Amino acid sequence: MPAPSRRTARIEARVSPEALETIRRAAEIQGRSMSDFMVAAAQAAAEQTIAEVEILRLSRKASEQFSAMLINPPKTTAAQARAFKRHRALITE
Repeated sequence: MPAPSRRTARIEARVSPEALETIRRAAEIQGRSMSDFMVAAAQAAAEQTIAEVEILRLSRKASEQFSAMLINPPKTTAAQARAFKRHRALITE
């Protein structure tokens, strides 16, 4: 027996007749309902958008520089020490 659907929210959109026909054709090609096709496409686009913001990509050189600074961090400056002290005071109040 299939698991019960957890879809409880609804999204509505107004589209041009041309866009509707394109979506209908693409859904048919994939053997999906239009609703399923649109949800899958929107979810994929949303996940891609979030990944672009959350995932930091570095060049090889930048990655090596970052790693080197983690392994051998530069000495703390006086200004940084004051900032750390102020931060500690603010968060422990």
